[in-house]
Amino acid sequence: MRRIVLVLVAINAALLAIGAALAPARPARGLGRRIHVGLVFDVGGRGDRSFNDAAARGLERAAAELGAAVETIEPGDGGDRETALRQLAAGGADLVIGVGFIFSNDLDRLAADFPNTRFAGIDYSPTPGRAIAPNLLALTFREHEAAFVVGAIAGLVTRSHTVGFVGGMKIPLIRKFEAGYTAGVHHECPGCTVLAIYAGSEPKAFADPTRGRELASAQYDRGADIIFHAAGKTGDGVFAAARDRHLLAIGVDSDQYDQAPCCIVASMVKRVDVTVYDEVRAVLEGRFTGGVRELGLAEDGVGFVARDDELLPPAVRRRAEQLAADVIAGRITVPSQ
Repeated sequence: MRRIVLVLVAINAALLAIGAALAPARPARGLGRRIHVGLVFDVGGRGDRSFNDAAARGLERAAAELGAAVETIEPGDGGDRETALRQLAAGGADLVIGVGFIFSNDLDRLAADFPNTRFAGIDYSPTPGRAIAPNLLALTFREHEAAFVVGAIAGLVTRSHTVGFVGGMKIPLIRKFEAGYTAGVHHECPGCTVLAIYAGSEPKAFADPTRGRELASAQYDRGADIIFHAAGKTGDGVFAAARDRHLLAIGVDSDQYDQAPCCIVASMVKRVDVTVYDEVRAVLEGRFTGGVRELGLAEDGVGFVARDDELLPPAVRRRAEQLAADVIAGRITVPSQ
């Protein structure tokens, strides 16, 4: 009898192990139910190796680690963005995310139309005098703080004492990148000249590598030996121009080193991936709250990445890290305009 009991116990343990192996993946411990998250990409779409791809990484992590069911839509040139957001909300998504400032007004309307759906806007641009709906989280960043740090890097590594900036669409948001970058350059190199130009005045300015190459080539021809871009996929053209001339460049939003290892000394990063993941988790844990949230160096919402190599001496990296600490501590105030 004892032998039979032992055999039955062994069989039961084996069945339990098989059941566990066949069971569907569950959300992380303590996170409860599976939720549906929808995300609409910005102009340029997935594959930009910058802003949109950062959002995609956050969503993929939420699916892998939190068990979220995720759905993404690319709105083409951006003209059908409201339709894409509405499709996700009407389809029962628990959280709908719009990536890019151009979604701001659309998110305001959708949050009112779907009060039981949570919305989040990356780079949301508030309308003066308009209240934020309680089910809408407006996420903004102090991009100028991290741009200041990479500007300081540019000021330290330039040999020609002329550096460049190529922006995408000429709007206040991208102006923050330029203002911070220029301040950083002049902090370390007061006599340096900063050349600045924008790719256009429409959203497509973030998706025009040919235009980016033309603008960067013109700046290199005027003596710039390093250019920082804040232009999305248009920045691919900046890197192409840098490769053509064996000169330097600085990436944006994601670590863009792999796009031009010959030339990229650093990248200013906006941690959109972490932000997307954190908001999915907040919904799962019942902590989601609407309103405006601003993230800068102190909140680890922006920063920079660089490698110690022949392009960036270790002393320059250490100086950049010290300047970032000074901004966080309030010893340096970075202009945003």
